[in-house]
Amino acid sequence: MAHKFEIYKDKAGEFRVRFKYNSEIMFSTEGYASKESAKNAIASIKKNGPAAPVEDVSA
Repeated sequence: MAHKFEIYKDKAGEFRVRFKYNSEIMFSTEGYASKESAKNAIASIKKNGPAAPVEDVSA
């Protein structure tokens, strides 16, 4: 599979989620105290991400 979500523990002991495409990290989340919260973040991204608008604030 070319893309996937990974749950990992950072140096502070918090759970984080990163999204990888072809082994390249595309984005990662804030730290969460529990693994369940990290899983909820993945569910939220999957549910809300496809309909999210793109806002270009680069100008």
